[in-house]
Amino acid sequence: MTAGSTTRHIAMGGRRVAGGFIALLCAVVAVFAVNFPALSGRVVDQANIIPAATRAAIEQKLADLEAKSGIQLVVATVTSLEGQEIEPYANALFRTWKLGQKEKNNGVLLLVAPKEHRVRIEVGYGLEGTLTDALSKVISSNAITPRFKTGDFAGGISRGVDDIITVLTTDSADWQPRPALRLDNAPSSDPTNWIIFAVLLVVAALCVVFPGFRWFVLNVALNILLSSGSSSSGSSSGGGGFSGGGGSSGGGGASGSW
Repeated sequence: MTAGSTTRHIAMGGRRVAGGFIALLCAVVAVFAVNFPALSGRVVDQANIIPAATRAAIEQKLADLEAKSGIQLVVATVTSLEGQEIEPYANALFRTWKLGQKEKNNGVLLLVAPKEHRVRIEVGYGLEGTLTDALSKVISSNAITPRFKTGDFAGGISRGVDDIITVLTTDSADWQPRPALRLDNAPSSDPTNWIIFAVLLVVAALCVVFPGFRWFVLNVALNILLSSGSSSSGSSSGGGGFSGGGGSSGGGGASGSW
């Protein structure tokens, strides 16, 4: 390989790295441009797919769960993900609403996007050891999406809520928060500019070489940017007097489609 060829390869690699980093920044910015619905209650049915009777029954179950265990489970449907993937959307919505108790991070979000045919169970830090990613996937695949495929949104959401509650209440002794490893609690530092550039370059390179790494980096970015708990795209409470307790999520859970 000639020197000129080597230079061209390095330049092409640099452009790919820069492109990957720009794409990551665009994804983060796009999430913050989304207009989230307000947290008006334990069931936020923006897509209007849950009948009134079913909604009332679900709300009672969620209220009972929170009264007995402190776990805050919220069901949300949205008219659109506004071009976003459901994973970063659900995580940002969860953190905007601050679901679960601040000390225990024991919130859960069941998010349905009927327009995009996507559903996600987003789990707070403190419940990741109980409502695991694997169990969340089973609930989504076995209880929720088969009913959604037939147009039975009320049945799928109700069954999903029942199964989530069953998992969360099977062994109350396990309702303990996961050890705090939150990046937004990390001490601040003051590195030199070249160190910051090097770190960003390595992260961007990993995003290009390993596509699956992009979601991890996006989640970390969301954790840092949302650590203040403020967001211009949503509200942590609604007119009904219901609000989140200050909890957070690190992206645990599972997604599904139909």
